[in-house]
Amino acid sequence: MRLLHTADWHIGRQFHHQSLLEDQRHVLEQIVSLVRERQVDVVLVAGDVYDRSVPPAAAVALLDEVLERLCLQLGVPVIIIAGNHDGPERLAFGARHLARAGLHIVTRLQAEPEPLLLGPAGQEVAFFPIPYAEPVTVRQLLDEDIASHDEAMARITARIRQCRPRDLPCVVLAHCYLSGGEASDSERPLSIGGAEWVSPAHFREFDYAALGHLHGRQFRGAEHVRYAGSILKYSFSECRHTKSVTLVDLDRGGVSAIEQVELQPLRDMRILEGDLDTILARGVKDPHQDDYLLVRLSDTRAILDVMGKLRAVYPNVLHLERPGLMPVGEVPGLQREQLKRGEMAMFRDFYRQVRGEELEPEGEALIAGTLEQIHRGEE
Repeated sequence: MRLLHTADWHIGRQFHHQSLLEDQRHVLEQIVSLVRERQVDVVLVAGDVYDRSVPPAAAVALLDEVLERLCLQLGVPVIIIAGNHDGPERLAFGARHLARAGLHIVTRLQAEPEPLLLGPAGQEVAFFPIPYAEPVTVRQLLDEDIASHDEAMARITARIRQCRPRDLPCVVLAHCYLSGGEASDSERPLSIGGAEWVSPAHFREFDYAALGHLHGRQFRGAEHVRYAGSILKYSFSECRHTKSVTLVDLDRGGVSAIEQVELQPLRDMRILEGDLDTILARGVKDPHQDDYLLVRLSDTRAILDVMGKLRAVYPNVLHLERPGLMPVGEVPGLQREQLKRGEMAMFRDFYRQVRGEELEPEGEALIAGTLEQIHRGEE
């Protein structure tokens, strides 16, 4: 059996007030094509299908379109679990009826796990979906003393191991934060103070663990305990990520092959650094002017309408940083004695702290004239 493991679609996400729906449609079409061309038998989506619990109508329509193509047109079963961004009640609407069409949506834990058997007779694979659940939810469901995500996952996987079919390959889907995993800025914390971490050891005995939540593709503890990563870059901290989906081949002995297939974004996400003139000059010949950009300007001078100048070349500059205008060294606290020195003396100090140099006579004359106008206006 060939599986396609993907996760963290976050359909409907906005980035710096920019809708990413068009970008998501672009990569989801690649996933549908890949399922058809590589003869995938089952698609796994390990949580965070939507970006928020109440998704916008356009996001719902896009998901409906993709699932219709996968399940009905291609006839490929899809297993979806709820992530921490998803609203379980809304995501699960019609799940019992949709299962007949090959769409298996699991949003609630069961106290007694039951395998979902897929595949032709004699070649089935047992799937155990583990939707995201807070420790308090697991504690109430199992009526056990559980205080952390790790304890909750330990109890859940122990129950799965007890009931898993011994003669069939076993795959688990989970949405969690494995200890030692590499996080990025776009992931919403599951809890505070390290209580969100889960040990990779809980998944090692299964033939494959399809994980979601961390946006960088990676494996932890064992090669078959794996994050597929998000389908797009969702923060500038992910600029160096390579986004992909994971193809997994299973036989009676377990995993026989794992392949990561890269996704090509409609627009990449990059960070540009340098002075304004250099960035603009390079931008004229840049073949990827439509990429989403964070620009860090090294200029120490004031620039009128800097975003307008940048967006004339790079229309999707989403964030601007001006480290060249930050104070040089530590800024001392303002003391009462400093207030007695007068405005011009304080401005000289301010100028020295910001620019790292002394205020020139021409500048001092300009500031003096400005202060005089202000005082005359007050009078």
